[in-house]
Amino acid sequence: MGGLSLSSFVEDTQYLLSVDFVQSSLIASALLGILSGVMTSLIVLRQMSFSVHATSELALMGASAALLFGLNLGFGAVAGAIVAAIILAVLGFKGQQDSAIGVVMSFGLGLSVLFLHLYPGNANTAMTLLTGQIVGVSSASVWLLAATTVVILAAVAILWRPMLFASADPVMAQAAGVPTRFISVAFAVLVGLAAAQSVQIVGSLLVMALLITPGAAAVQITSSPLRAVMWATLFAEVSAVGGFVLSLAPGLPVSVFVTTISFVIYLVCRLIGWQRNKNAVRDEVAAKRFHADCHSTAEEHHAD
Repeated sequence: MGGLSLSSFVEDTQYLLSVDFVQSSLIASALLGILSGVMTSLIVLRQMSFSVHATSELALMGASAALLFGLNLGFGAVAGAIVAAIILAVLGFKGQQDSAIGVVMSFGLGLSVLFLHLYPGNANTAMTLLTGQIVGVSSASVWLLAATTVVILAAVAILWRPMLFASADPVMAQAAGVPTRFISVAFAVLVGLAAAQSVQIVGSLLVMALLITPGAAAVQITSSPLRAVMWATLFAEVSAVGGFVLSLAPGLPVSVFVTTISFVIYLVCRLIGWQRNKNAVRDEVAAKRFHADCHSTAEEHHAD
């Protein structure tokens, strides 16, 4: 940590956490952890990890356009992400998801480069859209993040059962009368909202650290969708809040710590999942041997 001793690290962190704007950023981190945790396991379950990246690129496009024209970055990112989500939901049917994502992502990235190139202001402000800048986040952005979190939590609660049914077996769900297309579009919009908020804080390049990695880790240790959401929320909170707190004293970018913590959690969960599968296979082999021994004993008894 650049020669920073443990005692000075703790003292500096405690001091910075008492500053008003840092406290606002801490609240933003906690909200982002909740929002990401609820969405990430569902994103993994619905196999939408790649589309999150495309959505973040159009969120970047909307934010960079807002930056260029002097508008609110948060609303610009939300507008761009929702447009991307709807386009992907409409174009991604009938086995064309990958190609649609590639087209949308390249289009959004191209416009983002144009808007950032035309922006006449401070280059560091434009750079934060790529790498994130949670320290000094405005109160308006915190309130927008809080409102977005409430909307996403309410929508997921309402759509939970049909969404799980449509994710597990879309053909059967459609046959049972579940509006699968509406659910796909609605969920894509929720992904867009989450990606837009994540872009402002961790940057468009590192959105996947919070919107994919915690969910990918959670599904390694549980097969229950509800438990996966709970674990993913915990992992996202630890990554977002922990990464923010650890970055204060050394003054390093928050995204460095967020991505590192997320990756470590994922590796640990992979190890736990591997160990469980290994034990399950061992138990299955033992059960087969037991049944075989029982069968042979019964045959011997019958022969006697």
